[in-house]
Amino acid sequence: MTTTHCLCTQLRRTARGVTRRYDDALAGAGLTTAQFSLLRHLQRLDSPSITDLATAMGLERSTLGRNVRVLEAQGLLELGSAGDQRNRLVVMTAQGRMRLDEAVHAWNGAQAQLTQKFGSEKRAALMALLDELHALE
Repeated sequence: MTTTHCLCTQLRRTARGVTRRYDDALAGAGLTTAQFSLLRHLQRLDSPSITDLATAMGLERSTLGRNVRVLEAQGLLELGSAGDQRNRLVVMTAQGRMRLDEAVHAWNGAQAQLTQKFGSEKRAALMALLDELHALE
């Protein structure tokens, strides 16, 4: 792998590697990291509109829409009506809740494995640096 001094390139490369680890852990539950994240946000937000869900996840509506359609096709969520077709509600189904429950153990295992490899102090320092980077927006 080519070394780089570009912060953007290194962050993106690292993010892809970390995502692969979580995707591998979630494969047994039939979810990707993006799908797991979407379901977790639904769990926390309790039937948000597509716009509110996209905002909470830091995604464009079009990106979220693609992920929503995949999970809807699997029967893990449904789109409800909020009286306005442009801003429909996203509702997790019972099947979605069961799939999320299956995946949480795998997700926690991946978290613990990375924390163990990295160490708690370095993880905390990395999280603080990432928070600072995020605040630059």
